[in-house]
Amino acid sequence: MATAKKKPVTRKQPGTVVKKAAAKKPLSAPAPKRAASPAKPAGKTLTAKKPAPAPRAEKPAKPKKPKLVRDSFTIPKAEYGVLEELKQRAAALAHPVKKSELLRAGIKALAAMPDAAFLTALNNVPAIKTGRPAA
Repeated sequence: MATAKKKPVTRKQPGTVVKKAAAKKPLSAPAPKRAASPAKPAGKTLTAKKPAPAPRAEKPAKPKKPKLVRDSFTIPKAEYGVLEELKQRAAALAHPVKKSELLRAGIKALAAMPDAAFLTALNNVPAIKTGRPAA
């Protein structure tokens, strides 16, 4: 049976300082030298022309997304209830919508009105105190 050689155990004496060996940087291999290029013959050489690349089809320009604005407003509770009723009405017509979509549809409807109908609609809406309600 062969016996393996054991490394002697070195013990640090109290009060002695052990210096760590500095980390050696790995030596980088020198860049391989290029072989000498063969001499080109003097005179004309025939080279094959590359076929012209096929023209690329232009991608259709993506429409830019509109910038969104976040806002808050005060609305009477009765009119807020009308928003909920309109949401349920749209859902019954198999077209569920969000409150913001209803408001945007209302703005488009107001914008499409002639001036006389627009003024009539504005006069039917009572003015309310702006700002947050008192607690």
